[in-house]
Amino acid sequence: MSGASFQTRFARPFGLVHVTLALAFPIASAAGPLDDSECIVPAKAGGGFDVTCKFAKTLLENAKAIRSPMRITYLPGGIGALAYNVIISKRPADANVVIAFSGGSLLNLAQGRFGSYSERDVRWIASLGTDHGALIVSADSTIRSLDDLRKMLRQDPFKVVFGGGGTVGSQDWMKAVLTARALGIDFKSIRFVGFEGGGEAIRAIRGRHFDVLTGDVAEAQQEIDAGAPLRIIAVLADKRLPGKLANLPTAKEQGYDIRWEIIRGVYVGPKVTDSDYETWVNAFRKAVTFPGFKELSEKHYLVPFALTGAELDSYIAQSMANYRKLAEQFGLRTTQR
Repeated sequence: MSGASFQTRFARPFGLVHVTLALAFPIASAAGPLDDSECIVPAKAGGGFDVTCKFAKTLLENAKAIRSPMRITYLPGGIGALAYNVIISKRPADANVVIAFSGGSLLNLAQGRFGSYSERDVRWIASLGTDHGALIVSADSTIRSLDDLRKMLRQDPFKVVFGGGGTVGSQDWMKAVLTARALGIDFKSIRFVGFEGGGEAIRAIRGRHFDVLTGDVAEAQQEIDAGAPLRIIAVLADKRLPGKLANLPTAKEQGYDIRWEIIRGVYVGPKVTDSDYETWVNAFRKAVTFPGFKELSEKHYLVPFALTGAELDSYIAQSMANYRKLAEQFGLRTTQR
C-alpha cells in the first residue's frame, strides 16, 4: 500500500500510553521501495503488459528480491500512454511502483503518441526478456499457413481482417503491414481493427470478430494453455523458440522474412531518487541470477534478456532510433531524434 494508505489505516488517538511506547522502542524506519511494491499494467487484464507484471512479480518474489508480495494494478488507456502520463505528472517520485513497458511502448514514443513526453522523461529499470510477434487465428480457421493467408489476400484483400492492440502505427498494426509486404500485398489495402491492448484483441478473436491477430507469442500461448480455441500459424522470429514453443513454425521457415522481437521490462517515474532507483536495479540484478530464472522465463514464454541501468538506457536509445526509421518507412509521423 502507499504511504498515504498506511497512515490512514493505522492512525489513532495519540495518548500517554502511545508516547511511552514510542520512547521505549525504536521508531520503525520509513518503508523502502521494495516494502510495498506495485506493478502497473498499462492496459486491461490480459495481453503482453499483464504478462510482464506477472513475470516480474513471480521472479522478484521467488528470488526473495523484494520484502513483501508485489501488487498488480491496471491503468488502461492509449496502449500505455495514460500510465506514462500519470507516472510523470502525478506520481513522479513514487519509488514503490514500477510500470510495464514493451517494444510497442517505444514504438509509440517514437511517433509522439505519449503526448509531449519522450523516452528521456522516465527512468528505465530493467528488461526481463524478449517476446516475439505471432500470427494467430481461430482453431477452426481455414488459414493454416502463411501460404494460405497469401492466397486469400491475393484473391481479395478485403475478405481478410487483421486485428490487434492499438490503431495505425501501433506495433500490432506494424506486424500486419510487414506481413502484407512480405506476402507481396500492398499494405494500404489491408483491413485492420484496433483494440485497447492485447487482452481485448485476444477476446475479440476468440469471438471470431476478425480473422488474423497480429499479436505476441507469450500472450497467445498462455491463452491457448488455458483452453482458448486459437492457433499460432507463424512466429516472427529468426528461428524456432525454445521449450513448448519449439513446435511452432516461424514465418522465415515458411519462406517469408517477417521478424518482430518485443522487449519486456519496467520503468519508474522521473523523480525517483538515485538511491531508490539503484535499489530497484539491484533487486532485478539479483532476481535474474536466481537459479530458476531460465525456467521461469520459459514458463512465461519469454526468452531471457536481462539489461539494467546504463546498459538498458543505451538499448532504449538505439531502439528508439530504429523505430523512428521504421515508422518513416510507412509514412508515419515521428518525434525529433
